[in-house]
Amino acid sequence: MTNPSVKMARWSAGHPWRAIAAWFLFVIMCLGIGIAAGGNAATSADFRIGEAGRAEAMAAEGGLQQKPVEHVLITARPGAAGLDASAADAAARDAASRMKRLPEVESVSAPIRSGDGTSVRVEVTLRGPELEGRKHVGPLLAQTAQVGAAHPGVRVEETGGPSISKGIEKLRGEDLSRTEVIALPITLITLLVVFGSVSLAVVPILLALTSITAAVGLSMLASHVFPDAGVSASMILLIGMAVGVDYTLFYLKREREERARSGGRLSPRAVVELAAATSGRAVVLSGLAVAVSSATLYLADDVIFSSIATGAIVVTLVAVVSSLTVLPALLAKLGQWAERRAARRARRGKPARRLRMRDGGRITTAMLRPVERRPAVTLIVGVLVMLALAAPLLNLNLTDMGRESHPRDIPAMRTYDRLNAAFPELKAMHQVVVRADPGQADEVAAALRDLAARAADDRGPSGARLTGASELRASPDGRISVLELAVPHYGSTDEARTSLTTIRGEHVPATVGRLGVETAVTGDVARYTDYPEHQKDKLPMIIGSLLLVTFAMTVWAFRSVALGLVGVLLNLLSAGAALGLLTLVFQGTWAEGALDFTSTGSIGSRVPLFLFVILFGLSMDYQVFVISRIREAVLAGASTREAVLGGIRRSAGVVTSAAFVMVTVFASFVALHIMEMKQMGFALAVAVLLDAVVIRIVILPSLMLLLGDRCWWPSRPSGRGHDPVVTGLSLEKVV
Repeated sequence: MTNPSVKMARWSAGHPWRAIAAWFLFVIMCLGIGIAAGGNAATSADFRIGEAGRAEAMAAEGGLQQKPVEHVLITARPGAAGLDASAADAAARDAASRMKRLPEVESVSAPIRSGDGTSVRVEVTLRGPELEGRKHVGPLLAQTAQVGAAHPGVRVEETGGPSISKGIEKLRGEDLSRTEVIALPITLITLLVVFGSVSLAVVPILLALTSITAAVGLSMLASHVFPDAGVSASMILLIGMAVGVDYTLFYLKREREERARSGGRLSPRAVVELAAATSGRAVVLSGLAVAVSSATLYLADDVIFSSIATGAIVVTLVAVVSSLTVLPALLAKLGQWAERRAARRARRGKPARRLRMRDGGRITTAMLRPVERRPAVTLIVGVLVMLALAAPLLNLNLTDMGRESHPRDIPAMRTYDRLNAAFPELKAMHQVVVRADPGQADEVAAALRDLAARAADDRGPSGARLTGASELRASPDGRISVLELAVPHYGSTDEARTSLTTIRGEHVPATVGRLGVETAVTGDVARYTDYPEHQKDKLPMIIGSLLLVTFAMTVWAFRSVALGLVGVLLNLLSAGAALGLLTLVFQGTWAEGALDFTSTGSIGSRVPLFLFVILFGLSMDYQVFVISRIREAVLAGASTREAVLGGIRRSAGVVTSAAFVMVTVFASFVALHIMEMKQMGFALAVAVLLDAVVIRIVILPSLMLLLGDRCWWPSRPSGRGHDPVVTGLSLEKVV
């Protein structure tokens, strides 16, 4: 019975121009439908997590939710002896007057002078939700620039959540453009080396880029079900280039092998069918593995991970479709053109160019030599090396990357530093939110004032005050009350966390907690604290689901429980080693200069979960491709030992090439300025490199040689027969 991938390849190769036209029409339709539907961006409510999220929902009920706020900061110009007070006051009045006239502005404060008299600021509150501020901050920035031009005697700048978010958005776009400039040429050069043909090297890049384009459109449509947190496009580019090139590369290499093996006896269409019967099926399984693994991110109950999952799933499935539909058509046409060139050479009396099949390079042969001779020793050494690389993971420190971790390449961040130096009370904030009957409003107010008085006496380990000024607000109906406490420490610091712990654990129970009302604490510190805790709580369930999915898909693909267990263990090894190296590099300061970052002494709370899920999916690419080659040999009558060594040699070249492409794409993200994106790129690049070299060429064959025929337990694949991964099409049948 012919499998679906062969049927699709047969039609595509038989009707190449129709298949090519249909593919590009599909891409255009996906993008057009996505643009027509528009994207659905996540709202503030979608980001609510834990107690902080519950408090924000309560505050929103009373119209007391956080608003987008900007600060116009006026300081002395660089080189000046000091701040000209009269010039600063004039600039502040001018800024306030201009801002009040803008329709985007809800309120403007009177000028506020810093305690040391070196700065003046004007606080501007924008209309609309907190996350919408970056969309409307442009006119404010323009007015600030005009104030600066009108008052040259002082420095006039603007910062705040909206302007910083706008700066990050711009910087992310520039960074992604830079990664394309880096990744595309290196990918093209790698493919030129692999294939020695410009046309064959261009095909994987073309399909990857068109897959990414289609996925962008589909993800916009999907955002109406899973709101986009602003990371979907980055994930589509990151994953799309990797899997798009990989799947095409697997298919192309197999097509060339079959063409070389046939020695010209098969037509281009027949060769494409043979490739579809083997690599086509492997691509489908690999794509499903990536998609299903990515889907476990939905279990995180977090809009950011949902966006990542949606982007990864969509672009992976589109890449699979491209490799099964338009790729056979392109290969068939390229094969026909190659035949015509060969015919012309023959007419001119020139010898025909023969394709050669190589069973692996010198490096692979050298690495396999100790595996072949002493698999037990090689396995032990390989595992110990991976465990040593994973050892720093014991000191892993997860934090949510606060605003202070953003790169100073953004002008608003440099202003942010000057603002917080002059007004340290703006660094962070606690919000104690209370929901009660309107009749209890006075009791609640008294209890919250008591709480503020208690918090004012709190001191950190160094003796520094943990909270500053307070402000009490209530909703018009008296049901919701909010106490805001200034925290003169950044939200990610120990002092800020200590303050939050004290307020939640001591002050709230001792004051408003006694009233029997609903209370929750949010604010900058609570957000940065609750999010990592939420991830830690979800991590065991997601990792467990991921292990189960990996095991089940491997067992389903190869009908082997043993290989299912092997796949799970090897994936854990590579993920652990990658996380260990990530911890070693980014929690320390020794690599700051080389990788252009300032260490926060921590890893972004999203990175480990993202790494585990995406790596488990991507490593299935190599797992399926390598083991399917080994199983083919066993089905052809080879012993397990011969099949393992031969299969590794035959697949090593394409696996190494695919890994190099992936590593290039992921490593290009290390050049990004956003810390979490930098960490994700580094971790994935290291993980793929270790997986392709150490796991697939050293540890996997050593383990399979030691297991022998037990690799296939409980099945016994001996002699020729049907295989779930490879539906054999013999040369004789095709001829």
